[in-house]
Formats: sequence, C-alpha cells, structure tokens
Amino acid sequence: MPLTTIIEGRAWVFGDDVDTDQIISGKYLTILDYAEMARHAFEATRPEIVTQIRASDVIVAGTNFGGGSSREEAPAVLKHLGVACVLAESFARIFYRNCFNIGLPAMVVKDIAQKVEDGDTLRVDLTRGEVRVLGRDVVLEGEPIPDFMLEILSAGGAVEWFKSRGVHSWTRRQKR
Repeated sequence: MPLTTIIEGRAWVFGDDVDTDQIISGKYLTILDYAEMARHAFEATRPEIVTQIRASDVIVAGTNFGGGSSREEAPAVLKHLGVACVLAESFARIFYRNCFNIGLPAMVVKDIAQKVEDGDTLRVDLTRGEVRVLGRDVVLEGEPIPDFMLEILSAGGAVEWFKSRGVHSWTRRQKR
C-alpha cells in the first residue's frame, strides 16, 4: 500500500516529557493483543482519547515525547488507535526510531505545542516537513522525513521493508 505523505486530521495536544508509561502503562504490557492494549492508552492523563480518537488524528507534543522505557508497545498502541502521525518539538531517540520501525510517521516541528490547539485540524506534509493549521493562518516548518524513512513507512515498518528486500541478501553482503 502506498504511503500517504499528506495527512489531514484533528490534533490531540500534549505537553513536554510525555513518557511511554503515560502512553501505555507498564501494567498492560502483558496483554498480547495491541487492539486490547490500546483501550488503555493515556489512561492516567487523557482517558477520553480512546473513545474519541478518529483514524487520521494527529498527536502533537512538546519536548521529549516518548521518553522513559524503550518499549515498542507505545508507538504500536498509537498506531492501533488510528493515529496517523506524531508531531513533537523533540522525541526520545528510541521512541522516534520505534515509530518508524512499526510504520508510524513521526516528525520534529519546532514550537508546535505552543501554536496548535486541541481539536485544530492539521494538514501535514511529510515530504516537505510542513504543518498547516486549517482555518487559521498558521504554517509551521518541521524536519521533512528523508526518502529512506518514507520507504520504510511505505513498506509498513522496518521488518516489512527488510522482507521486501530479502532478509538474506543483507547477510550475504556482510560476509563478503
């Protein structure tokens, strides 16, 4: 399935230092079904999100989004909720990488948490790194997602990207 590089959705705005335990509490990590796990997303901070979120909605946050543990469940839960992308002023490095590993776009956008309000409709251009707040005269410049990372997203994540290229072809090249 081709990647949609233009995303339009409603913003869910968070502040700084939203860690993975706030996204999905560690007590739910024994649930093996991501759809079931997603029912507990943001349970302590914004429990309404699981019943009100719509496919194509966008998470917006301040600095250090996804800090804490390196659990891949946090971005996977967001993807299962229908979140189309995550925009933040900065990400914890492992969370950012895990987003791409599971096929969830994440983009750094300076000052976004101060300029976007809960419920705003955003148009996000992943290739240009541009975020427009529809209905208001606000255009923000983010860091465009490189073509290589767009390829990974288009494949559905890192595992699918490697599969599409033949898992063994990489190991053969390394042995030469």
